Amino acid sequence: MATNPEFRSYVRPLDAPRLANFRGMDARAYGEAARNVPIPATLLGDWADLRDEPFRGITCNGHVEHGLFRLAEEGAPSGQMVECAQALLAGLDAGQRRRLSHPVDADEWRRWSNPEFLANPNGLRLEDVGPDTRAAILRVVQASLSSAGYAKARGCMKTNAFLGQLCDLPLIMNEWSYNFLLFGEPSLDKPWGWNLYGHHLVLNCFVLGGQMVISPTFMGAEPNVIDTGPDAGLRLFEAEEHDGLALMRSLSPDLRERATIYRRMRDEAMPDGRWHPADQRHLGGAFRDNRIIPYEGIAVRNFSPTQKRQLMDIVAAFVGYLPPGPLAAKLAQVEAELDRTYWSWIGGHGDDDPFYYRVQGPVLMTEFDHHSGVWLGNQEPAKCHTHTVVRTPNGNDYGRDLLRQHYEQVHPGYSPGEA
Repeated sequence: MATNPEFRSYVRPLDAPRLANFRGMDARAYGEAARNVPIPATLLGDWADLRDEPFRGITCNGHVEHGLFRLAEEGAPSGQMVECAQALLAGLDAGQRRRLSHPVDADEWRRWSNPEFLANPNGLRLEDVGPDTRAAILRVVQASLSSAGYAKARGCMKTNAFLGQLCDLPLIMNEWSYNFLLFGEPSLDKPWGWNLYGHHLVLNCFVLGGQMVISPTFMGAEPNVIDTGPDAGLRLFEAEEHDGLALMRSLSPDLRERATIYRRMRDEAMPDGRWHPADQRHLGGAFRDNRIIPYEGIAVRNFSPTQKRQLMDIVAAFVGYLPPGPLAAKLAQVEAELDRTYWSWIGGHGDDDPFYYRVQGPVLMTEFDHHSGVWLGNQEPAKCHTHTVVRTPNGNDYGRDLLRQHYEQVHPGYSPGEA
């Protein structure tokens, strides 16, 4: 299914107040101005209430289920990752290294955000460093991801620049509107990691020997197609959109009805807090590390074998940023818990209907959501603005459960600080 090509009908005139009021501002100045704009102000207030909670992890009922994750050799590309991270550090001055580097259990892991305004200016910002440092950062990211995952991440960055061009706000939204941090000391056998965060792209990568966790992640685009310039033809999230809709349509009328938790994207039956002015329908966004998200919809154990394979294809599309070994391990982990995994849907399932869906089980939660416009002018959700989220429930976002187990083995009696 092609991404909706009609985003052009939602492009605002350049003299529209939504654009003109912020023209000439950079991300920092816009971040200050955004505190007086209702939706960002609401979001910042929510984050302030959540940011200092001790980390527990997303759960379905408020209780972390233990024993789901094990230290193992899974073929993570640790050697190449370490080599690239050490090369990055070698090229920085002392001040840059201080800003970039944090303990492996530092609070800064959880300070990421995905809007275009710069709320937490941690680490090194790619637009503030020279091209050599920027290239070195990207080499760390590339070494950590599959080729398809790196292409998708770069696609989010390029689409952000395209949006900045559409709005004539290139200082707020450009290809380098992202912050990068390192955690721990790059090592073949000790825990370390990195995160990259900014508008419509967040990656948190934890690595321990041959094992890695890349979550939470947030990938999105507004619009999710580039139709002009050197990147014309770039489309994002086609597999997630097409395969999700195909699975929903494959269900029997009874199962489809049970999977549909709300018929409208902003439904009057939604309880307070189920729809958020910024996150809209997705639940696993920034600072939601401890959210209780009950299972909804239908259990995947009700699916046919073909539908279970369809669901696993959807999971693979979401976590396909993982390198081959970790990807195979993650898919096996999800498949082992498939009968305890749930599928839920909001919205319609016609060709033009925007929708939300969630795959949620003990070891993985993925979300797909069509949003209304933020910089584009559509007041209702449309298929040209997409958000996707990946979470590792039950305490293993940021690799926290693996880190805990590592400390128990290597430093008995020592507990890592709450990240």
